[in-house]
Amino acid sequence: MLGDRVHLSANAAAERVRRLQRSGVIRGFRAEVDHAALGRTLEAVVSARMPHTQGFDDAVLKRDDVLWAAHVTGEADVSVAVACNGTTGLDSFLRWLQREGATATRTDVVLHRIR
Repeated sequence: MLGDRVHLSANAAAERVRRLQRSGVIRGFRAEVDHAALGRTLEAVVSARMPHTQGFDDAVLKRDDVLWAAHVTGEADVSVAVACNGTTGLDSFLRWLQREGATATRTDVVLHRIR
C-alpha cells in the first residue's frame, strides 16, 4: 500500500520507513479513533483564562475526553480540544475546567473536521 502511494516496491518502502525510524524522523505510529463510535458525538475547542496553571498539565492528561491541550499566547492561557458525550459531556468538562481554576472560557463547537 505505502509503496504504491510513493511509487516504490514494498521492500524499498519498508526499508525507507525503517531508516526514517532509526534516524528519529518517524517517532511512532498512531491509531485513528472514531470518537462517535465511543459515544463522543460532540467535539469542541475550549480556550480558557487560568491565572494559575500549576498542576493543570497533569490533571488534563488524566482526562480521556481530551484530544489535545496546549499553553497558548493571546487572551487565553490554555486551549483544549475535547470529544464529549453530547452537550452533557461538554458541560461536565467545562465545570471541571472551572474547578481547575478557569476564570473565563470560550467554547467553539466543531461542525466538521477538515483534517
